Amino acid sequence: MIKLIPLLLAIGWGLAAYMFSAWRTKQILDAQSVPLKDAELERLTRRMAAALDLTEIKVHLFNIEPVNGLGAPDGRIFLTRGFYDRFRAGVVTAEELASVIAHELAHVALGHTRRRMIDFSGQNAVFVSLVVLFLRVIPVVGPLIAMFMANMITGALAARMSRRDEFEADAWASALLIKSGIGTAPQISLFEKLERLTGSRMAAAPAWVLSHPKSAERIKAIRSNEARWTA
Repeated sequence: MIKLIPLLLAIGWGLAAYMFSAWRTKQILDAQSVPLKDAELERLTRRMAAALDLTEIKVHLFNIEPVNGLGAPDGRIFLTRGFYDRFRAGVVTAEELASVIAHELAHVALGHTRRRMIDFSGQNAVFVSLVVLFLRVIPVVGPLIAMFMANMITGALAARMSRRDEFEADAWASALLIKSGIGTAPQISLFEKLERLTGSRMAAAPAWVLSHPKSAERIKAIRSNEARWTA
């Protein structure tokens, strides 16, 4: 039984991390968001809702500046104020924002959002397990080695899964946009301007270190899917 204590400790830590992360995320979103009311966007979300046999798609405005969209663990869809401000300024179109909403809906529908939260908890459990192990073998610097190894292993795995999730969500969103009559052109045009919108400095980095695929790869996959579907 004593030998199982490190494993039980790691599992308990992972569960606690998951519960705290889910609670903290909800608290932040509740405190900093309001329902998004925009007639032009609602016209498009109604079309997507009809394609999904839903009565409506509710979107919330998350009051932070970075350009982003978010599918929360509880299923809610958010656009940041920074993204919405770009729309009001004419930098992005309503159809392009609709493609973001479709993408975040995909993350929720495919279970990516909840799984990412669980993955985060698993990373914490791996870290605790390695700390316990290295404390036994190397008492002084063991925790530092454990931290380095945990970050390296879980970071690489998380990045790989995240890239896979993004491609899956892009495909799901493309299918929804086509079915609702919006098409994939706004999805593609948004990716073409995304790095400029987000101020990304990672465009030249190797693809394997990015948590998201490069925009050119995503555009290529979207066009390939559409060509295959409509052949």
